[in-house]
Amino acid sequence: MNILDKIVRDKRLEVDLRKSIIPTSQLEASVLFNREIVSLAQNLRQSNSGIIAEHKRRSPSKSIINHDLNVQDVASGYEKSGVCGMSVLSDGKYFGGSLDDVLVARASCNLPILRKEFIIDEYQILEAKSYGADVILLIAAILSKAEIKQFSEFAKSLQLDVLLEVHNEAELHKSIMPSLDMLGVNNRNLKTFHVSLETSKKLSTKIPDDFVKVSESGIGSVSAIKELKPYGYKGFLIGENFMKTDNPGVSALKFIQNLES
Repeated sequence: MNILDKIVRDKRLEVDLRKSIIPTSQLEASVLFNREIVSLAQNLRQSNSGIIAEHKRRSPSKSIINHDLNVQDVASGYEKSGVCGMSVLSDGKYFGGSLDDVLVARASCNLPILRKEFIIDEYQILEAKSYGADVILLIAAILSKAEIKQFSEFAKSLQLDVLLEVHNEAELHKSIMPSLDMLGVNNRNLKTFHVSLETSKKLSTKIPDDFVKVSESGIGSVSAIKELKPYGYKGFLIGENFMKTDNPGVSALKFIQNLES
């Protein structure tokens, strides 16, 4: 059983517990449920930098990244830096996040917010909408083609953007469908945690131009982005590179200035 299998096993138990306590009607009654979303896909299409900056306290591959920062400071700092969007980890056990992090980020900035989560149930998509997210992540490695279709179409019915993440060509092949806005290539091998930009390069030609191409993991330098842009990538998700510093917003600002200079 790899780390993803363990996360999904625990996630199913967690979601069942949440569903037993908070009915969908309560989620749909949220003051944020009917707000107009800010499109991450549209922001990326119009941006020169394409940076999606992440809030992440820890991860299975890196253990503790940063437990000393508060979400509101990170969110407002990212907004001032000029990033295209903010990714917020909401998994508790493995990443130290929560849905409250999504809510606080929403209250602290006007950026498109991606709920970075292991979605295995429509209920989690309702949660994302009710807590102020604009975008959901679907991970092809843990979903069937039918589930990707079901969850992406449900998200679109709620006017949410959808980012679909793949790790290889087989996952990409089963995932291409019109209910997606962005296709993300994760450069991290889930079995070894080894990171290689070659994954993004190899899959770039397989992604139709209808979708915004996003590269994830291993984007720790300006040179990495400049290396990937010729392959058609418009979005670059950067996690620990900013979060491991004392001021992620300032780090993001300097990164973007270097990228655009």
